[in-house]
Amino acid sequence: MNKIGFNVLAWSAGMSDELFPIIERLKEIGYDGVEYFIGAPDEDAYKRVGNRSRELGLGVTAVTVVSPDTNPVSESATVRAQALDQLKWVIDRAHDLNAEVLCGPFHSAHAHFVSRPASADEFARAAEVLHAAGEYAAQANLILAPEALNRFECYLCNTMEHLANLVQLTNHPNVRAMFDTHHANIEEKKYESAIRTIAPYLSHVHISENDRGTPGDGHIPWDNAFAGLAAVGYKGWLTIEAFSRNDPDFANAIGVWREYNDPWHIAENGLTFIREMSIKHNL
Repeated sequence: MNKIGFNVLAWSAGMSDELFPIIERLKEIGYDGVEYFIGAPDEDAYKRVGNRSRELGLGVTAVTVVSPDTNPVSESATVRAQALDQLKWVIDRAHDLNAEVLCGPFHSAHAHFVSRPASADEFARAAEVLHAAGEYAAQANLILAPEALNRFECYLCNTMEHLANLVQLTNHPNVRAMFDTHHANIEEKKYESAIRTIAPYLSHVHISENDRGTPGDGHIPWDNAFAGLAAVGYKGWLTIEAFSRNDPDFANAIGVWREYNDPWHIAENGLTFIREMSIKHNL
């Protein structure tokens, strides 16, 4: 069975010892790993949290975003250089966490729009930055898995077709791709065809309900998602990404204005749901 992880953004985007009780309980529940957001400035905290995760026997993945000041698709060479510097810093922190995968929409600035569709030049600029980041990530034995987001959060990569094109342009073995069931629910016609499109590069999967609450409680076509992953022989992480208002600053930044489910309801019931669906579809 694929390894199952849980993203601690359901509680906090921070990085501190305050995460210890959360990851300890996730281990007790039965999770194989945890996913952390990389953004907090305390570099020593990443090492402490990484060490505690390792002591608990938890695998680690990580997620990050970039801002307009560090936007890989910017026309400004200075901004693109800042983007690469930022990604290198994030890769260092992922290494401190002992992470296997760094995912997220770091191909372009989150929720930043220019009132037109993405251009070929922007894809080329993103690919150039990601290739250089892939070279740096290779030294840390880290896979970069950029993410396609829905049209309300991103204009560069909305679909698996867009993302596959970007990965092909990047042309680096450490730059692959991820699939998120929440964003795909908005942008893809069919889960199975979307998964087939990204399958040659697929290295990470976010299990996320349509409302960002407990997987299985909403209207995501889960049978299609798990059948699609099984059909392409996916062997990587299945990581629940769900949100709450526990961290108000982060919630405000991503437009989370209400509670969906209690994070522990999501963690406990979501784990059971993933296990049941994996068995049902021989994943």
